[in-house]
Amino acid sequence: MASKASKKNRLPRLYADACKVKGREFWDYEKMKVKWGNLDDYEVVKKIGRGKYSEVFAGFHIPTDKKVVIKILKPVKKKKVKREIKICQAVSKGPNIVALLDVVRDPLTRTPCLVYEFVNSQDWKTLYPTFAPYDIKFYMYKVLQALDYSHSQGLMHRDIKPHNIMIDHEKREVRVIDWGLAEFYLPLQDYNVRVASRHYKGPELLVDDTLYDYSLDIWGFGCMLAGMTFRKDTFFAGADNVDQLYKIAKVLGTDLLTQYLDSYDLELELEIEQRLGKMPRKPWETFKTKENEERCSPEALDLIDKCLRYDPAARVLAKEAMAHAFFEEVRKKEGI
Repeated sequence: MASKASKKNRLPRLYADACKVKGREFWDYEKMKVKWGNLDDYEVVKKIGRGKYSEVFAGFHIPTDKKVVIKILKPVKKKKVKREIKICQAVSKGPNIVALLDVVRDPLTRTPCLVYEFVNSQDWKTLYPTFAPYDIKFYMYKVLQALDYSHSQGLMHRDIKPHNIMIDHEKREVRVIDWGLAEFYLPLQDYNVRVASRHYKGPELLVDDTLYDYSLDIWGFGCMLAGMTFRKDTFFAGADNVDQLYKIAKVLGTDLLTQYLDSYDLELELEIEQRLGKMPRKPWETFKTKENEERCSPEALDLIDKCLRYDPAARVLAKEAMAHAFFEEVRKKEGI
């Protein structure tokens, strides 16, 4: 837990007051009254996924015969359901963010179902290896547009990873999905560190730093970019949370980790400290191989470096990343 003394330096450089400006009604999801749609308007066709908190089906909207995705939530607290609905409604109209079309529930079991637009996406493990360097720039720029928009609305996604980035390669469209772990950002509030998927957890989560902010999403984005650039399915593949921090320290070194912890009065458990020992920082160039060299431009390595920093305050913002030299070609071609 971060101490009171360290709180004063803990505000994001941008959008710190986004929720405060919008007012309590915007972020206080517990007081929200859900308007339920008609369950009979939808038909489930087949199961396409499952998570810890939900099962996901492809289906269609009977009146229009349009394909949809129906996410059936497993029994969770009402509060969590309301949070997901409220957040999806808040970001739904943002660029490259999956649109929430309806919320319905079974009248008998009262099981809530969220209805989303259908995205004809391919499995990322099959898709990413086929990308040309420009594809990586193009799609990752679109992810940043979604992140910058959600951050500007006062929202942290908290689970950025390839599974939550749907890419329709034929249409060249991207959708950031699964806002089930997302949360409204309120300045200097302590947040739960049990979020994000292990291989994409920011160091702040692994050292129990509860005062995190939007920069958590940039870490997940950086892990994705590193994976794509170096042609690795997962860049930091820890077997558990301690091993995850170890894998990060093997690349970023332990000196900067100590610096980050000292800056915010954070402490590692002795057992973890002993496990990490002392490790030097590895230059990003050392991950360059014959197989990935066409993807390893100096600009790509520089952006990865700016995203993957221990100190959340030292990470590039989504808005700044969009202006990075790595995306120059995208900005020119797309006229952005």
